[in-house]
Amino acid sequence: MVTRSPGWPRVQATFFSLDVGREAFLPILRGLWVNVQVLLIGGACVVVLGLGLAVLRTLRGPAFAPLRFLATAYVDLFRGMPLIITLYLVGFGLPALRLQGIPTSPFVLGTAAIVLTYSAYVAEVFRAGIESVHPSQRAAARSLGLTHRQMMRIVVLPQAVRNVTPALLNDFVALQKDVGLISVLGAIDAVRAAQIIVGQTFNFTPYVVAGLLFVLLAVPSARIADAVSARARRRQQSGSVL
Repeated sequence: MVTRSPGWPRVQATFFSLDVGREAFLPILRGLWVNVQVLLIGGACVVVLGLGLAVLRTLRGPAFAPLRFLATAYVDLFRGMPLIITLYLVGFGLPALRLQGIPTSPFVLGTAAIVLTYSAYVAEVFRAGIESVHPSQRAAARSLGLTHRQMMRIVVLPQAVRNVTPALLNDFVALQKDVGLISVLGAIDAVRAAQIIVGQTFNFTPYVVAGLLFVLLAVPSARIADAVSARARRRQQSGSVL
């Protein structure tokens, strides 16, 4: 139906030109390296900030109420804010303040905006993992004389991280896709490189090339996430049998 449609020759020449694709491949591949750097640096920062927020949200006692309130407000704000708007606010708003020490690099500002948004989602994943640990584990830790910090580090967090690893990997797969949005700030990543070539050739094949590269980047992580989820499911099933 597609290849025999009247407009297929024009679509094929506009979106699937082999000549344009070959010329665009290397510039887009170099731009993809920028996306990979944002992914690795941003992913590490997201895990650290998200874990910290989750720990703050699970603190007990009235003395920690202000910290719980601030962490909850942060999560609610950045989970509700579209990522593209956060990118605009951080990428264009912070440099406009003209404050000394504020970075102006689209790479740095784009990474910061992604970290702000994704840490809110990851914080909720970690919080679910922390709350999934049975209260008897905490009671046993306290009976052994462990402090709250030792209990979280030795007993609670290892179990929590293991429980939510499949969900974290799924968030990582989503992050691989969204790092392409830093192109709106002017960073020469894969999407921006494709956009430049499209403007020069008036051909949309570079967008297809960039999309395929992002798919190839995400497929291994998706398969790893599936494997980890399947292993966790088998472990739970074997535990239920026992």
